[in-house]
Amino acid sequence: MAKYVLKRIGYMVIVFFVVSFLMYSIYNLIPTDPARAELEPLKMSLKPEEYEERYQQLRDEYGLDDPIPIRYARWMGFMKDKQTDTYHGMLQGYFGYSSLYKKDVSVVIPERMENTIFINIFSTILALAITIPLGIYCAVHKKGKVDNAVQVVTIIGYSIPVYIIALIFIWFFAVTFEIFPVSGSQTPGASYTGIRQFLDRLYYISLPVIVMTFGSLGGMTRYVRAAMIEALSMDYIRTARAKGLREKVVIYSHAWRNALLPVITVIISWFLGIFGGSVIIENTFGLNGMGALYYAGLMNRDYELALAIQMFYIVVSLIGQLVTDLSYGFVDPRVRIDK
Repeated sequence: MAKYVLKRIGYMVIVFFVVSFLMYSIYNLIPTDPARAELEPLKMSLKPEEYEERYQQLRDEYGLDDPIPIRYARWMGFMKDKQTDTYHGMLQGYFGYSSLYKKDVSVVIPERMENTIFINIFSTILALAITIPLGIYCAVHKKGKVDNAVQVVTIIGYSIPVYIIALIFIWFFAVTFEIFPVSGSQTPGASYTGIRQFLDRLYYISLPVIVMTFGSLGGMTRYVRAAMIEALSMDYIRTARAKGLREKVVIYSHAWRNALLPVITVIISWFLGIFGGSVIIENTFGLNGMGALYYAGLMNRDYELALAIQMFYIVVSLIGQLVTDLSYGFVDPRVRIDK
């Protein structure tokens, strides 16, 4: 087990450096010039020769004329930074400087991650609490009235883009009946604390959570249903029923545990998606989360911020793959994870 985990971690490190180099190269191939962007406000106050001298000086300080592999090594922290003459990269905990927010990226991201986790954790738990029992019920009562109705609804929900769902729910819950606010994450100007602050934030994120939950019901419900139908058709289920076991024992102790093996990948990816956020939902409802931050970084050409967020997504994805593989062994002892 330990040998397998260490081996996988070694592979993860190799994949991380390969993918990070590719992403860094792609972002640096985008036609942009940080040195010129920094000097742009001073352009009118400097003489042309002074402007050019300062420009070349900044390009040298930032290492913009160096080859991409050298710039990548400096950004990652393998080489000393030209300005500070120290190792000052990602491996040392420095993720760059945000030109949009005028702060270090390591300061900007935690502020938004809290909002993203707060929003996504409720929608994830709520979606799983609905889709898993509903998928199991539809599989057990296959081709029944409830199953047919659920299949129609899930196909519709799966086919409609999430931004259309968001607009429909805004019109229905926020405009027509005025149950929830349209945007924001807390009451403007409020200084609540403790449980009052928590309830206020919960009220403001209720509509985004409903939209995110509804948008994910279709795919997950159908996935659980298909896995359960396959498990219920196996020979060991017929054997269990022939032995006289109660139907609940057959369904939840035998069928569901075996159906969980293909479903667990989706479940874990949902939980890890808590850190990623949703670009569409966060921008639609004006929520300051990771998705909206990533979008703002791209739109404002703050590529150091966008690249740092991208690296975070890569790390989360690699960890998710490892957790998924390890969880197979816990769910089904027949799966060997020590080789």
